Amino acid sequence: MTDVIQLVPNKWVSEEVLMAITGLTKNAIKAARTNSWMEGREYRHYSSDLQPKDNSPILYNRHEVDAWVERQRPAIPRQKSA
Repeated sequence: MTDVIQLVPNKWVSEEVLMAITGLTKNAIKAARTNSWMEGREYRHYSSDLQPKDNSPILYNRHEVDAWVERQRPAIPRQKSA
């Protein structure tokens, strides 16, 4: 018999977990972090000395990322050529 363990993601998750639970790609996350997301809301740098730098690891707030996805406007239909 195999035991199954189900884990529920924390509020702040790694990029790998964010990709697994949202379907966002590494490139989409990087673009959103650069163009749309605010540090401290959708993502946060962290360090063991509580003094993170720009190159410190990043955690993502999965609830705020979900809210960002919900705020997306519907896609604009493209012109179809004959």
